[in-house]
Order: sequence, then C-alpha cells, then structure tokens
Amino acid sequence: MKKIYICIDLKSFFASCECSKRNLDPFTTNLVVADKTRGENALCLAITPAMKKLGIKNRCRTKDIPGDISYIIAKPRMKMYMEYSAKIYGIYLRYVSSKDVHVYSIDECFIDITSYLKYYKKKPKEFAEMLMSAIFEETGITATVGIGTNLYLAKIAMDIIAKHVDDNIGMLTEKAYRKYLWHYTPLTDFWHVGQGISNHLNRLGIYDMYDLAHYDQKKLYKEFGINAEYMIDHALGKEPTTIADIKAYVPKTNSLSNSQILTKDYNYEDAFLVMKEMVDTNVTRLVKEHKVTDCVSICVAYSKRNGGGSSGGQRKMTVRTNSLKTIRDEFIILYKEKVTANKPIRQIGISFHNVMNERFESYDLFTDMEKLEKEKNVQKAIILIQTKYGTNSIMKGMNKLENATGLMRNQLIGGHNAI
Repeated sequence: MKKIYICIDLKSFFASCECSKRNLDPFTTNLVVADKTRGENALCLAITPAMKKLGIKNRCRTKDIPGDISYIIAKPRMKMYMEYSAKIYGIYLRYVSSKDVHVYSIDECFIDITSYLKYYKKKPKEFAEMLMSAIFEETGITATVGIGTNLYLAKIAMDIIAKHVDDNIGMLTEKAYRKYLWHYTPLTDFWHVGQGISNHLNRLGIYDMYDLAHYDQKKLYKEFGINAEYMIDHALGKEPTTIADIKAYVPKTNSLSNSQILTKDYNYEDAFLVMKEMVDTNVTRLVKEHKVTDCVSICVAYSKRNGGGSSGGQRKMTVRTNSLKTIRDEFIILYKEKVTANKPIRQIGISFHNVMNERFESYDLFTDMEKLEKEKNVQKAIILIQTKYGTNSIMKGMNKLENATGLMRNQLIGGHNAI
C-alpha cells in the first residue's frame, strides 16, 4: 500500500497564540512576539501574517521594523504556547493513534494517514481539511498542511506549496515534485538545505534540484560524505524513512548540552561562575534521569566588540559518573586550559558526551565510595525538594551573586519567558 503522509504547521504559531488569547485576527493584526526589555536588538520570535504582508521578515530584530508601522509587542509566554501545542496534539489523537504521529517541533508534526483514509471515507485533502477545521474551531489557530507520498514530499509540499495557495494545502508525488520543483529556486527553501550547503552546491555548478539529481554521485560523496545519500534521494523526491522507523530508532550514543547567550559581555571570572551553574544544572539532570557520562566539553564565544572568535575543548574522564564534584573538577581544568583570560565572553556552551544508564557507572582507584554515596544522597534530596517546591526553592550561594544567571534561567523555557 502506498504511504500517504501529512505535515502540519501551525501558522505563525507564537503570534497566533497571542492573538487567540486577545481575540484578535492574526491576518489583520500587527503583532510581534518579542521581549522588549532586551532593547532594540530584541529578536522577534514570531510575527503575524499581517506583519509579513507589510514586508517584515520573520525572526527580525525590533529595530528592523519601520517606525511608521504600529504594532503590538507581546512578551514571550512559552508555557502558554506549550499548552496550546499540547491541546492541538490532543486534537490529532482524537483522529489518529500516537504511533502514527511524529512531533517535529512545538508547532509542526508529521502524521501517517494511510490507514485512516478508508476508515473516515475521505481523500487525503479532505482528511487534512478535517484536522485543520478542528484546530481552528477549538484554538483559533490556522494550520498549513503538506500532503506527500513520503515524509520529505509532505514537508516540501507544506514548506513551498501550502504557504502560497489559498486553501493552505499542498500536495506532492515524486512525479509532481520532479515536474514542478526540479527547477524551483532558491535551494534554501528545501528541507535540510541551509545557506552553507547551498553555497557549496553553487560552487559545483548546482543551482536547483534538477542539477543535483543529475550530478555525478561519486563527486557528491567526495564533497559531502555520507550526507550525499539523503541529498541524492531528496533531489529525486525520495525518502525511505517512515514514522515507524523514527519511532524505533535508538541512538548509539547520547549527549546532554546546555548553552546560553549572555545578556552582556562577561569577564573571565564571571563567566567561570556561570559555567559552574550550568554544570550544576546538567549534573542534576543526569542524577534525575539515572544517567552517567565519561566525557565533557566546553565552548565559549568571545564578544564581537573585542574581535570575536571562540575557543574550547573536551576531556575524557577516567570514570563514568554523575558525581558533581568529579564532573565540575573536569570543567574547571578545561576552563583554565582553554578559555582566554583577558577577552570578554558573550556565549558559553557545555556538553556531557557518551551519556548512558547509570548501571554502566565506573570507578577508578582514587574513588572514595563513601564520599560518593553521601554526595549522591545530597543530590537526590535536592531533586526531591525542587520537584515538590520548584527549581528555585533550594539554591547555592553562588546563584545569588550579582552576575549569576541560574535563578533567572530557571524561570525560562527554551531561553524565553515562561509565563
């Protein structure tokens, strides 16, 4: 049986949620979602379709919006957006099983509708309209839908076609893809083709999907390595992966990362404080999820006002652990070895690599088992308190220092205001 997928995107989602709460029409209301406390450089996380019609680019800065345009500024409320997303996911589950849904992001998902068309006695477009109507009637959010015979075609039908037709529904088969989109430009409109990849392809004389589909495959593998495989498939409109494959996938290795862009330039010592807070946060996650790590890394980006640039590195540990003391000591060594002391810092990122179940925990000859057990008990007690009373209910002295960011970040979701 030929598979039929739909890809659903919630139009200008954050901005539409804000309009829904205010009983406003996002297609006639000028509204941007941005935190104006961050100044004129505040990033617009979303803008309404009405703003887009005026030529305003999505993900712009508030300073880029012309002064003669009046608009509402809505402070990001990530918790509310997640509640809307969960409600809409619940709508999907009234029509299909969760095993046939792949959530791609907070405002986008794929659904395998193959087995439901006969049950509901609907054609693919009618099925899409049924979901779109339910979403709009219950939330006021407008959806766009792509329909395709594989996941890639559904995504492209949504990204390139649905957003430019009156009914917000695009449809593609492999044959239609090759007929209508082989010579479509720019390449960056296609899924997984960023500006860097596009520039690389242009240097090879490839300017559209037709060129890519007919290029020497050996040369593509030489240029792009294993990534050439999916590039060739996509150029032909093919995608072998199914939602069932995605559900069944188990990664060989996992990592746990944390990154933050600082609100101002930090000196060496203050950035060191922030790094220790981030390590604490990640270790708490390890303990809570019963995981351990044996390799850590750090990366810092320096202020562009002072030349920019970045530095970092990683350390392989002699043990596999979730001990805060052990992991923090490794990061202290990394920080002192890799971070330049006299350059202002604007971004910090840390990662734990080879994350696995704590049953694989290991020790070395210097491990003090009694101290380790006491430390774990303290960590577990902290987690119990924070789970019951909130993350900020129990904090360390360093979190109260002037340039610490932990208390503030605990109130954010995805780096943005939660409520």
